[in-house]
Amino acid sequence: MDKPISSIIEKQVITVGIDDTVDRVEELMYSHKLSCLPVIDSEQNCFGVISATDLSHFYALKENPKAKRAWEVCTHKIVEVSPGISIKEAAELMINNKIHHLVISEHETIIGIVSSINIIEECLLKYNA
Repeated sequence: MDKPISSIIEKQVITVGIDDTVDRVEELMYSHKLSCLPVIDSEQNCFGVISATDLSHFYALKENPKAKRAWEVCTHKIVEVSPGISIKEAAELMINNKIHHLVISEHETIIGIVSSINIIEECLLKYNA
């Protein structure tokens, strides 16, 4: 678990803009089989993260998905880390912050995302080796 987080990141990051509708967010999550999408502003900075949990909360309020924008629904308390932190440090951050995803950035640019599933897979690979 001392390997850097960069060794297990999902490098193909699909993002949504702050003004994309919740309907669009849901389409992307479903079509790409994702449980989280970074929400970026016009300067490509990470504004927040919208997860399946955020969508569940949204739909519980019976809001219109074509009327609400991603920035209104996303979680603004994001945890961004550098690609050099260890998998163990990443797991500890997720546990301490009670989150399932970390945004990996370098020089203020998103280069990947890591989910708790990625970390579990790595643990299982190590365990079964």
